[in-house]
Amino acid sequence: MRRLLALLVATGCAAALLSGCVTEPPAGGSRDTRPSNDPGDAERRAKVRLELASAYFTRGQTSTALDEVKLALAARPDMPEALGLRGLIYAALGENRPAEESFQRALSLAPRDGDMRHNYGWFLCQQRRYADADREFDTALAQPQYRNGARTLLAKGVCDAREGRWADAEAALYRSFQLDPANPATSYNLADALYHRGSHERARFYIQRVNSVSEQSSAATLWLAARIERRLGNPAGAHEFGRQLRDRFPQSPEAALFEQGRFDE
Repeated sequence: MRRLLALLVATGCAAALLSGCVTEPPAGGSRDTRPSNDPGDAERRAKVRLELASAYFTRGQTSTALDEVKLALAARPDMPEALGLRGLIYAALGENRPAEESFQRALSLAPRDGDMRHNYGWFLCQQRRYADADREFDTALAQPQYRNGARTLLAKGVCDAREGRWADAEAALYRSFQLDPANPATSYNLADALYHRGSHERARFYIQRVNSVSEQSSAATLWLAARIERRLGNPAGAHEFGRQLRDRFPQSPEAALFEQGRFDE
């Protein structure tokens, strides 16, 4: 299960959670943000700082991102986007109480923001508050103008799997696949859910979609494929995926499990 999120994290901006991220700080670094009594100027300063904070957070510079988002909120304390980003940054730093306070404040200002609901739901999932996370995901999906349903259904399915609710995980992940069949994270997690449900032929179909593209495959995807082939009574197929696993990822925990024959762990 620790590997379940490997592909999810690799897709999308800021750990697949934050929409609208900027990948590079604006040219010239920080801009002139001297105080002004003009409300329009305060709005502009807040947006500049939020843009910088998003860029730094995307690049993993969490402390700098936090400094920038604090400056955004100093200019505009009621900016939901800045509060939501602050929640993500605090969560990344492991400071769960201020993260939760930030998310809740943001949602009090923008209760119909589906992206914010998604981010808060993912935070709750990481805290193992699965019922609360499910509620936030469902609320995000219920928003009429929400356009990131595939991403939220993927997160919902992963959280259901973490809780061991494999039937619910399969249902959410299949819906996500229908919306975005090209996402390898969805195919991998759906294959994993089907494997745990005993639907090994269907699991084989989805994991083959991932492993057929070398750049998408990983130790986790090859190991799942080997386990599926073993369950299907195909030891030659299981050995072939195990060989690829050893050749490409010899130091991985999955390679060690294969060498030890621990297929059921």
